[in-house]
Amino acid sequence: MRIVFAGTPEFAVPPLQALLQSQHNICGVYTQPDRPAGRGRKLTPGPVKSVALEAGLPVFQPESFKCAESQAVLRDLRPDLIIVVAYGLILPESVIGIPPLGCVNIHASLLPRWRGAAPIQLAILAGDKETGVTIMFIEPRLDAGPMLHKRCCSIQRGASSGQLHDQLALMGAEALMETLPAIEAGTVRPEIQNEEAVTYAAKLSKEEAVLDWNQPAAVLERQVAAFNPWPVAETRFQNLPLRIWRAEALETQEQFAPGTVIKGKDTLEIATGQGLLRLLELQLPGGKRIATRDFLNAQTSPLLHLGNPT
Repeated sequence: MRIVFAGTPEFAVPPLQALLQSQHNICGVYTQPDRPAGRGRKLTPGPVKSVALEAGLPVFQPESFKCAESQAVLRDLRPDLIIVVAYGLILPESVIGIPPLGCVNIHASLLPRWRGAAPIQLAILAGDKETGVTIMFIEPRLDAGPMLHKRCCSIQRGASSGQLHDQLALMGAEALMETLPAIEAGTVRPEIQNEEAVTYAAKLSKEEAVLDWNQPAAVLERQVAAFNPWPVAETRFQNLPLRIWRAEALETQEQFAPGTVIKGKDTLEIATGQGLLRLLELQLPGGKRIATRDFLNAQTSPLLHLGNPT
């Protein structure tokens, strides 16, 4: 098949690499325009663009598909199929109708659960026991198209969204390659999504990363995992933001005011609305991520309370 691939971040790299190793012809790669990055705010290509250029593929970076010129360029590529993976641009109906075999998407959840921008993080936050990837046809509504194939995996306790992201990216590539033969042969059997089971995963904000010590420790443990590597869970320590990269919930029969610090020789446990949260890896502004033991060794004043005392 003649395939146009559209993707931008690291999540889209394994599927692109899988296509490069296949017999299909990648006639073009679409990706977001280069964005400023780093301290110098230098325009930097995304991961997909870097892989595509290294492979000698033609790269296109339109700001949108609203203009007729952008659509004409895509139409001239004569794709049989368009594959979209975390591209970042919405495809209008006029573009979806260009390839005769349609447009397919790899979504990082078991649809119809967690449509939207942050399915990996929301699955962890909600305490889901499993997640996976869904291959689906694209239609104008967000992540609402008919499903072609799913692959599942369990969510291990303490697994960060970064770890789950990498696992699902590889799984998405495998699921895509399993689906392409049926798409090419015209033998796929699309399954309509159950609208009554739909949940949405809105884009995350930094404000959501601030821990509320009145919440149960189990909820806070999931927050820490879900917000690693972005935006990273945090609290206040001596009027400074303290980032928490890893933590685990503990049960206790003792009662402490939420935010109270229970400090051991090498451990740091914080009282919550229910149970304790043991902090495992921390970071102060301008510092590196360090184990709690090293953090405690560097402190000269007593630790009594984290967050904003009530």
